[in-house]
Amino acid sequence: MESIKANKRRVILHVDCNSFFASCEIARNPALKGQAVVVAGDPKERRGIVLAANYIAKQRFGIYTTMPLWEAKKKCPQLVVLQPNFDLYRKTSKEVFQFLSSFSSILEPASIDEGYLDITDCHEPGSPLEMAEQIQKGLLRSLGIPVSIGIAPNKFLAKMASEMKKPLGITVLRKRDVPAILWPLPVKAMHGVGDKTAKKLNQIGIFTIGDLAKAENLLLEQVLGVNGIRLKERANGMDERTVDPEAKEKWKSVGNSTTLSRNVMEERILLEVLRDLAQSVSERMKQKRVVSCTVQIMIRYSDFQTITRSKTWDDPFQEPEEIFQYASYLFKRHWNGNPVRLLGITALDVFDKKEAVKQLDLFHFEEEAKKEVLWNTVKRLQGKFGDGIIQPSSELLHKKRKR
Repeated sequence: MESIKANKRRVILHVDCNSFFASCEIARNPALKGQAVVVAGDPKERRGIVLAANYIAKQRFGIYTTMPLWEAKKKCPQLVVLQPNFDLYRKTSKEVFQFLSSFSSILEPASIDEGYLDITDCHEPGSPLEMAEQIQKGLLRSLGIPVSIGIAPNKFLAKMASEMKKPLGITVLRKRDVPAILWPLPVKAMHGVGDKTAKKLNQIGIFTIGDLAKAENLLLEQVLGVNGIRLKERANGMDERTVDPEAKEKWKSVGNSTTLSRNVMEERILLEVLRDLAQSVSERMKQKRVVSCTVQIMIRYSDFQTITRSKTWDDPFQEPEEIFQYASYLFKRHWNGNPVRLLGITALDVFDKKEAVKQLDLFHFEEEAKKEVLWNTVKRLQGKFGDGIIQPSSELLHKKRKR
């Protein structure tokens, strides 16, 4: 890694706080050290959803985020259950990034509990590995927050490296290490590949990161579009993105619009266009790991008169069906029936998904727990009888309209 620095190749750290919400609670109350701790609903209430768990709860008892609280308590009767304190988490996050900024001004927060640090031109004594050790020990000593750190020549490899040793790990991942270390991993383990993308890749015979690295460009473009080529580059250890301190400010909204091939008056066709736009906006929000509570639509008529209308809902959203429902609600309220030339959907005031954990009251915690049980039942049925056994009514209506 010293040779990388000497040649002025980039040296990037990805700093990832371990079990951040739970770690904040333990830092505030050190008496919790050594105990299984989760952040969830009211400790007196049987139902609820686990929002965060420390590594003792995860590794020793198999408790995971989104597990129903009753199930977590069954696995660990002595489980410490704490209500979420988002003011504490935001305050601690700010202190973490202030600490990191003392090492380099080229700092990009990626979410409430992780960020990238470019240390290429830092003149601190010692190697990047020694600097990472200083950061890790300093955060633990001053704030009580454990972190894992990845050291690499680009953001993608730094992110992958930080995932390899948790908690309190430091991993160096060079580009030349990619074939031996990354390629044998399942493609789903790759940063940027979600469940749906992994499924699409599996369907064309791509099961490992190595398979993706060697795949034909044309095939990837057919299945995933431009994102397929981008993922292949990452699988080969290539990533030209810089650490951008202003990146967070650039993504205050995520939107998409389309000019129609002709002026359209049929509501059915216009709603189909909105559905496609909602899908596109959802995919981009997921790539950026952001959610929103506000949808805005744009309608441009054939005479070029343009209107925008927006509405804010209570709970954060990211899924295409939710975005479509909100956008179609606005469209039906505000479309005057005249021919439409352009439609657009924008999610306004987007924010990091990890900050979107709902501060639910007891009713909502119970409601979410029931949804989790229902979801697990649906997944078991789909595993036994196929994905088509249970479908949302909206999807069935969509197919009916197409027929």
